[in-house]
Amino acid sequence: MKKLLIASLVLLAVAGCNRNKYPKNSVLISTKYGDMVVKLYDETPKHRDNFLKLVKEKYYDGTLFHRVIHEFMIQGGDPDSRKASQGQVLGEGGPGYDIPAEFNPTLIHKKGVIAAAREGDEVNPQKASSGSQFYIVQGKAYTDSELTQLEQKINQRNLMKFFDQFLQKPENAAYRAKLTEYRTKNDSVSYIKLVNELQPMVESEFAKTKPFKFTDQQRKIYTTVGGTPFLDGNYTVFGEVIKGLEVLDKIAAVKTDENNRPTEDIKMTVTILK
Repeated sequence: MKKLLIASLVLLAVAGCNRNKYPKNSVLISTKYGDMVVKLYDETPKHRDNFLKLVKEKYYDGTLFHRVIHEFMIQGGDPDSRKASQGQVLGEGGPGYDIPAEFNPTLIHKKGVIAAAREGDEVNPQKASSGSQFYIVQGKAYTDSELTQLEQKINQRNLMKFFDQFLQKPENAAYRAKLTEYRTKNDSVSYIKLVNELQPMVESEFAKTKPFKFTDQQRKIYTTVGGTPFLDGNYTVFGEVIKGLEVLDKIAAVKTDENNRPTEDIKMTVTILK
C-alpha cells in the first residue's frame, strides 16, 4: 500500500510539472487525432477571458470541428454541433453575445494561430467576434511575388472603402445623390462617367494615407511558416498552438462534404492547463 501511495504521488507530481511547463493561460484541445496546446494572448484580453470562461464551463466539450478546409483552417465552437445529425449544416450557434474586435497588427494569421469567427461585414461592420466560434489556421506558404500581389489587392480594396467614405462626407452629398439616381434608373453610362470623373480626386486623397505593406518579419513568416495573410486586420487573432501542429494538419486533411463538414465527427474536449 505504501509503494502504491508513493507511485501515485510521483504520477501527480509529474502531471503537475507537465502542466507547469506551459505559459499562463494555456489550454488543451483534445481530439481523436491527438492534442493541441494553445497559448492565449494577453494582448487580446476580452477574447482570452471569454475563452477561458467558456472552457471552465465545459462549453466546448463534445462540440465538433464542424468546418474544415485544407490549406485554410479548421473551425469549431458551435454548441449546436454537440447533438447535430450527420450532414446537418452548422455554424450559426453561439452563447448569444458577441465580443468587440481586438485587432493588433503584430498578431497575424500565421499557421497555428487561433482566431475568432464572426458574421460578415454586411451585417457586422464593426467586425465583432462570435461569442464562442473559433478557427485554427493551417494556411499555406506564400512566395514573395504572391504577397506583393496580395498587397496590391488589399490596397485596391482599401481604395474602394475610401471611395465609399468620400461619398459619405456632407460636402459630397450631391455626388452621392447623383450616383443613387443613376443606379435607380439603371443608367450605367452616366454612373460610370461620374465615377471616372471622381476617381482622380479620390485617388489623390487616398495617396496621402499610408498604403498597406507586409513587414519584413511578416514576409518571412508567411513565406516559411505559412498562414492566411488575407485575413489580417479582419478577424481577431487571440492565441496560437504551441504544441500539436501535426494534429492540426491531420484534421485539416480529413474528408469533408459539400459544406466542408467532416464526414466523420471530430469532437473536442478543452481544458485549462495553466
